[in-house]
Amino acid sequence: MSVSTSFPPERRYVTLPARPEPLRLAVEETAVIVVDMQNAYASPNGYLDLAGFDVTGAKAAIVAVKETLEVAREAGVTVIYFQNGWDADYVEAGGPGSPNWHKSNALKTMRARPELQGSLLAKGGWDYALVDELQPRPGDIVVPKPRYSGFFNSQFDSILRARGIRNLVFCGVATNVCVESTLRDGFHLEYFGVMLEDATHQAGPDYVQKAAVFNIETFFGWVSSTADFRRAFAQTETSTKA
Repeated sequence: MSVSTSFPPERRYVTLPARPEPLRLAVEETAVIVVDMQNAYASPNGYLDLAGFDVTGAKAAIVAVKETLEVAREAGVTVIYFQNGWDADYVEAGGPGSPNWHKSNALKTMRARPELQGSLLAKGGWDYALVDELQPRPGDIVVPKPRYSGFFNSQFDSILRARGIRNLVFCGVATNVCVESTLRDGFHLEYFGVMLEDATHQAGPDYVQKAAVFNIETFFGWVSSTADFRRAFAQTETSTKA
């Protein structure tokens, strides 16, 4: 019988300031999750704008997400993008037997405005595309998703588990819909979820942003900021112990 004489690999850690308390994170077990930074949600004349939501706050979120990704890539943190939408025939969106058919504002907007049919959140179209400022880089991962939560009917969970990722740092849109939905599902699957508050934007009035922050901070995860993420991941510590 052979005895292994190998030593455990060194691991890098950061302490991320957050509410309600700081988190000590293993860098290699952490991913930044960019939620739906698509023209649909962050650009004038995208679906959310056409549906009557204010998207002006998305500009600040784009800047904050871009800064976060620069820091993450420099630190060797995995970057994962979500793209929300469906096939060109909207089979993946579900028919009248699906609650998504009734509640999706994109589908409702196209039913109310038939001239938009086929243009909102359809794969391959401008609306579905990620905004120009946040295009993926080599090594980044892009995960399509057909519903609010990135865990539903996607490869997201398998991708995370195959890489040993346990900590999910969320940014993107919309705070109160896809960001919160995915973070909540992650909580129930034993992932540690952190939201960078200033790198998100809500769909709806300001109070829904505050409500989402309260829910995450109090019940489902932690809340931090772009500046704290930058400072934390610039100061890693190395250890062979977890």
